[in-house]
Amino acid sequence: MTSSALGPFDRSSRACGSDHPPLPADSGRKEGALRKLERLNAALRHREPDRVPISDFFWGGFVARWRQELGLPDDADPYYHYDLDWISTVPNMDPWIRAFETLRETPEEVVVKTGFGAVLHKRFEFPMPEMRAWETDTFDKLERAEFDDPGDRRRFFESGDNQIAGVGDGFQRNSPPWIETVRSLRPDFPVYGSVIEASECLTRLIGQENAMLWMAEHPQRMGTVIHRLGAFYLELARCEIEAGAGLLDGLVIWGDVAYKKSTFMSPAYWREYFKPWVARMVQLAHAHGLPVIYHGCGNVQALFPDFIEIGLDAVNPLEVKAGLDAVELRRRYGHRIGFCGNSDIQIWETGDRQAIRREVLRKLNAAKGGGFIFQSDHSVTSSVSGRTYDAIVQLVRRHGVYPLQLGEFDETMEATP
Repeated sequence: MTSSALGPFDRSSRACGSDHPPLPADSGRKEGALRKLERLNAALRHREPDRVPISDFFWGGFVARWRQELGLPDDADPYYHYDLDWISTVPNMDPWIRAFETLRETPEEVVVKTGFGAVLHKRFEFPMPEMRAWETDTFDKLERAEFDDPGDRRRFFESGDNQIAGVGDGFQRNSPPWIETVRSLRPDFPVYGSVIEASECLTRLIGQENAMLWMAEHPQRMGTVIHRLGAFYLELARCEIEAGAGLLDGLVIWGDVAYKKSTFMSPAYWREYFKPWVARMVQLAHAHGLPVIYHGCGNVQALFPDFIEIGLDAVNPLEVKAGLDAVELRRRYGHRIGFCGNSDIQIWETGDRQAIRREVLRKLNAAKGGGFIFQSDHSVTSSVSGRTYDAIVQLVRRHGVYPLQLGEFDETMEATP
């Protein structure tokens, strides 16, 4: 495939959709998956389903510990074991579709250069990789960058290396075709596709430090780049939805734009350059009947009015350590937006059953009237005991049945004046 500049795209030159017509909504699905989908969609429409939906994102280290502590087989999977309520999938979103270039490899570690042009150092004993360098290391290179076609069929229909799926908590070469993953999960779960937006791309493409520095040094020129990135990933999302051919139940937008205290850039800058593309992604997904969950780490409180305005269905992960509290957010914003996450992983890591019970049941107050998916406030780390997570699922399943019975942890959910 030829490369594409980061500007408007000529759809006539590509065939990014599936070779098969869209399937009926319930085609090949088990009854349990349909019940989960009904539950999830009811919650996102701010109606009370039979019970509060629950799912999560799991570190590989946690899964290994969970299997060992619960005496489970080596192929045990928490999504299937607990029959969780939704799952997300990741196509190839690398700017350049290419195999990892291995720069160093030992039994303990690997250093690779990826399709983002990023040099990543992955020590297998640690949960996350270190970003060491970037091919796009000057602002001039960023302005001149040309990416592979966002609709390239390899992103959806072929196996291959890609950074987001392959280098993170784990390390995987030759990830399977995205469409096969979707098809394999769909009989049992509501399956969401996903797409990054410009901020998430910049972190991987040039590094967070360069991104923030160049926004400050070249605000308008950097804004032009952000608009180009936004258009690129909007088109990738369109092609992903077409490739899914009716198999997707929703869309996750990955867009980390904040740290513990506030957004990386001023909210005004975000509104001018990032927001329009998130809004168009939401419009695109909604036009295909797909709800949207926006994953934005850190303290994104300044953007909540914007999230509501553009019609996001839910925000994830609502990190407690960044000062977010789903119960207070529900009081403040009512049912104008949904929440996905916010159970304090740091409390989970203590293993203190009384503190965990208090944390879980109190956060379930945010589920009154629907609009809440129970998850951790980021992901389940390897510091969480498998027995602890097992107890948390049991708590949610027992106390998350409507009408909610939260006992001494019940709170009145009156709107904040």
